Amino acid sequence: MKPALKRVFLSIGSNVGDKKQNLDQAVSLLQNHDHITVTSVSSYYQTEPQNYMDQDWFVNAAVRLDTTLEPMELLDALKQLETDLDKEGKPFRFGPRIIDLDIIYFSDAVFKTQRLEIPHPRMHERCFVLIPLCDIGADTIHPTLNLTTEELLDRIEEQETQKVILLDKEA
Repeated sequence: MKPALKRVFLSIGSNVGDKKQNLDQAVSLLQNHDHITVTSVSSYYQTEPQNYMDQDWFVNAAVRLDTTLEPMELLDALKQLETDLDKEGKPFRFGPRIIDLDIIYFSDAVFKTQRLEIPHPRMHERCFVLIPLCDIGADTIHPTLNLTTEELLDRIEEQETQKVILLDKEA
């Protein structure tokens, strides 16, 4: 019997080098993985850095995929992909990076270990995650907050302004 497919949403970002090409390459590597099928990619957005401000702006997007991998297996695959694209890695937490891949939702799972928390613990505070996610999963329900992604975005937009600008993927 085949393992069940799980619907997963990722947030991807880059703020070093050719940022759009970095995202394109990451999506291509995800699509070429034996246990992952990319089903949708959001628009690309230029986004102001959060937490550590003294760095270049990011390009962010969201990816919807189906996978037979379990959460920790997917995390390992994403970390390997990050290493493949960025041998140096990010110099410190929230610092500049060639590629960053975060699991936002993993079906309707609620999961927490030292290495991984699903849904992503800060996703509901971040316009750079929610805006792209709304492009491809606005009706997806957060499994613990019981709000759609669009409702989460509406809540954050009322509270604060985070700069997120739509980019032309072809530019």
